[in-house]
Amino acid sequence: MPPMKNLCSSGGSSVASPHEIAVRTDLKLNIRNSKPQKLVPLLLDWFAAHARDLPWRRTRDPYAIWVSEIMLQQTQVKAVIPFWERWMHELPTIAATAKAPSAKIHKLWEGLGYYTRVRNLQKAALVILEKHGGKFPERFEDVLALPGIGRYTAGAIGSIAFNQPTPILDGNVIRVLTRLFGIAENPKEKKTNTRLWELAEKLVRQAFSIKHPAWPACSHLNQSLMELGALVCTPRNPQCLICPVKKLCGAFKENCVEALPYLGKRETATARHFTAFIIEYKDKFLVRQRPAGVVNALLWEFPNVEVTDTKPDAATTFQKLYGVKPKIIQPLCTVKHSITRYRITLGAFSVSLAKRPAKKTGRWLAPKEFDSLAFASAHKKLASAAAKSILSDR
Repeated sequence: MPPMKNLCSSGGSSVASPHEIAVRTDLKLNIRNSKPQKLVPLLLDWFAAHARDLPWRRTRDPYAIWVSEIMLQQTQVKAVIPFWERWMHELPTIAATAKAPSAKIHKLWEGLGYYTRVRNLQKAALVILEKHGGKFPERFEDVLALPGIGRYTAGAIGSIAFNQPTPILDGNVIRVLTRLFGIAENPKEKKTNTRLWELAEKLVRQAFSIKHPAWPACSHLNQSLMELGALVCTPRNPQCLICPVKKLCGAFKENCVEALPYLGKRETATARHFTAFIIEYKDKFLVRQRPAGVVNALLWEFPNVEVTDTKPDAATTFQKLYGVKPKIIQPLCTVKHSITRYRITLGAFSVSLAKRPAKKTGRWLAPKEFDSLAFASAHKKLASAAAKSILSDR
């Protein structure tokens, strides 16, 4: 077999595309060279020395670990810590979560986003009460059957809470494995994704064969892959020189690290524009609850409407919606945020009324009452702006 060539350079200067890497077969030889029995001890030793001290790592309680895993979906560790600590203080058991009012679980989740997660968390807690006597199930199949839990989350809970050889595959782990094993195909493709799951399983099963007196090896192995992806094998500017497995890494050897994983073309973002009305009457503001089955369902917001004009006539729009001419209407603030592939611009207008509108659904709240409800993130910023506005007028 001829020696491997540098797949990421052409003439020593330009960088090859991921597709050009994918059509090569040489790099795939690293799968045989980077054997699980070589990787696993290095990963376990590194994790023992470098793991972050995170609050959910101080327990083997499957409920606490489950809550952390759900919160960590689409959310950075640093942001999750105070939410997790507050949740565990307010709802320390599965039964407490199952029986909590909807308003309370949404309020505790306020600011984390992706609120379907918390509703599924409560649904799953109810299932655990009904089918498992309130005890978190240990069997992988039973965990996977719970609402809101997919293969990754079930694997994470099984390995971390119960030290089972259940594989995991999230964004961090995909990045680590594609680089280690030189996998240049798109990990979203079924064949490649299946291959990555198989590699993840080989690694955790190799860890399972290690009987360490101080380490739950399956737990530490899976967490080491996540931790390596978060701290060292990062999407940009990876710290390859301090990586504990760089000598076994196919992408490092071939200078292809930042070209992997190959995720294809990004979906083009779509711009959307909304006008929100911060309607004030006798020092109270009108808010409404979003219906079930939509994005940010059951959260609270200020009345708003999607507009096609980037500079809409706010007074005319308001009058059409509420059938009353505003006493005063003026710009308050603009909030820009993203939901999935949408880039949203929310232009808010402060509206003062001589009388309450006949057409209205929602509740009138004083600023001090805003904290009693769970607002969508963008509208929480509007609530803060509304409170400051009413104080500045006094």
